[in-house]
Amino acid sequence: MAASTKLPVLKGIGGMDSDDVAVAGGKKAGRWGFVQFFFALAIVLCVLLYAPRVLVISPYGYSIDVGLFAPTTTSSSSVPLQQRVSGGGNAGGDGGRVREVVLDNEVHSPCSSMRDHTICCDRSSVHTDVCFMSGDVRTDAATLSLLLFPPHQHRHDQARNGTSEEERVRPYPRKWESFIMDKVPEVRLRVVAPRRPEEHRCDVRHDAPLLVMSAGGYTGNLFHAFNDGFLPSWVTVQHLRRRVVLGVLSYNPWWAGMFSEVISGLSDHHVVDLLHDTRTHCFPGAIVGTRYHGILIVDPARLRDNKTIVDFHQMLADAYEKPPPRETTTTTVQQQQDQQRRPRLGIVSRKGTRVIENQAAVARLASSVGFDVDILETADGRPLSAWYASLRACDALVGVHGADLTKFLFLRPGRASLTQIAPLGVSPIAQEDFGVPAARMGLAYEQYEVRAAESSLARKYAADDAVVADPEKAMRDKGWDLVARIYLGGQNVTLDLARFRRTLARMHAHSGALGRGGDGRPRQLRAAGRLAG
Repeated sequence: MAASTKLPVLKGIGGMDSDDVAVAGGKKAGRWGFVQFFFALAIVLCVLLYAPRVLVISPYGYSIDVGLFAPTTTSSSSVPLQQRVSGGGNAGGDGGRVREVVLDNEVHSPCSSMRDHTICCDRSSVHTDVCFMSGDVRTDAATLSLLLFPPHQHRHDQARNGTSEEERVRPYPRKWESFIMDKVPEVRLRVVAPRRPEEHRCDVRHDAPLLVMSAGGYTGNLFHAFNDGFLPSWVTVQHLRRRVVLGVLSYNPWWAGMFSEVISGLSDHHVVDLLHDTRTHCFPGAIVGTRYHGILIVDPARLRDNKTIVDFHQMLADAYEKPPPRETTTTTVQQQQDQQRRPRLGIVSRKGTRVIENQAAVARLASSVGFDVDILETADGRPLSAWYASLRACDALVGVHGADLTKFLFLRPGRASLTQIAPLGVSPIAQEDFGVPAARMGLAYEQYEVRAAESSLARKYAADDAVVADPEKAMRDKGWDLVARIYLGGQNVTLDLARFRRTLARMHAHSGALGRGGDGRPRQLRAAGRLAG
C-alpha cells in the first residue's frame, strides 16, 4: 500500500526519473545527455540556416531587408534572386542565380567600363546628358536627389582617385534648347554615407534599376512624346527587357493614361512619380537621362545588340496587339485575305492648319485608283490603341506634314507605304522628321511636294512675293519665325488631282505587288525620301 501512495516523478524535456537512475546504474543518464546534445545542435543549425534570410549585413550594420520582414517591392516580374549591377561589359544570361545587369548599352561610351559603386556621366552629345549610378541608390524627394551609398572602402578609393561625388542632370534630350530645358527639373546625383545605419532606410525596395525620364518639355505633342520621350527611353533601356523602373518627372495622369500600353512595353514595374512620391525608394542602380540617336531614329551601330527602329515597332506591336486565340493557320488565312481584298489607304485628316481642302475629292480619286479608303480624323478622341489597330490594317498612309504622321510607327515594316505631303517651305523639315525614319523602318516612302498653286498662301501673297515664289530665300531672310508662323501655322493645301493620281498609282502598285507575293518595291518608291514631281 505504501508503494501505491507514491507520487510520480514528473519528467522534463530530456529528463530522467529516479527509478531509471536506480535501475540503470547511471547508464540511462548517459543516453539522455546525448539526446540533449543533439537537440541543442539542431537549434544552432536552424539559427545559422535561417538567420541570413532575415538579417542582412550592409556596410552600415545589420538591417532587416528580406524574408518575411522585407519592405514591399514594386516588382511584378520574375527575376533572379541575386543580381549585380554594373556600368558596362557583357550581361550575364538568365540561366544562373547571379545575373549581371549592365546599365550602359551604348558602344564606345565612357561609362561602359565604369566601376561599381560610382557615378559616371556621358555629356559628349549635343542633345542629351546621361548619367549612370552603379550600386545602392536611394531617392531623396525633399531635394530631388539620388543618393549612392558605396561601401566605406569604395569611398576612400574615390577620394584618393578624385572621382566626382556630385553630378546634376536635366533628363530631357533637347540639351541645346535652353528655353525648354530650363523647365525640366534638375536631378542631383550624390555619393553619400549615412552617419547611422537607420538613416535613409528603404520604404520601398526595388529589384530592378531606375530610369529617370521626363514627361514634360514638349511631350504634350505626339511627335515629341515619341521623339523626345519614349523612343530615347527605349534606346536607353531596351536591353534590360522591361526589368527597369521608370522614375518620371512632370508625371501627370493624362500622360500615363494615353500612353499606358507604351509604358508597359518599356517596364514591367509601376511608375514612380519622383516629384510627388515622398517615400524613399531603393534601387540596385540608376540611369538618369536618355540616349538620343536622331529624329525618330535608332542607330544600330551605336548599340551593343544592334537593335533598329523595327525592333521599337515590335515593342509597340507587343504592347498593342492581342495574341490570336489559337495557333493554327492564322498566318496563311491572313495572307489569303490580303490577296483577295483591295489595298487599304488611310488619309490623315487634319484640322486647323495644313488641311487638305479637297480631301473628299482625294478620297474619291484614291477609291477610283483601287484603294479602300479610311479617313483618319486626328482629333476624334480615340485612344492610341484604336489608332494602332487602324494603322495596322492600312497598306498605305497619306498625310500632310504634322505631328500625327508620327503614327507611321504603327504601320507594318516592309509592307506598308507612307506618302507625306510637304507644303511650301516645309520640304527639308518633312524629309528629316518623317522621310528618313520611315525609310529606315522599311516603309516605301514618297514625298509629294506642294506647288505654289496648290497652297493657300497663293491667295494671300502676290505671285512674285518670295513667300510663294522662293520659299528658301524667304526662310533665309526671316528665319524660323516665318516657318513657324506662315508655312506651318498659316497654310492649307488643295492637291492637284492629276498630279496626285500618279502618286496614288505608285502606292497602289506597291501594295498590289506585296499582295501577289512580289518584293513590293516599285522603283519610284525605293529611294528614301524620293520627291514626287
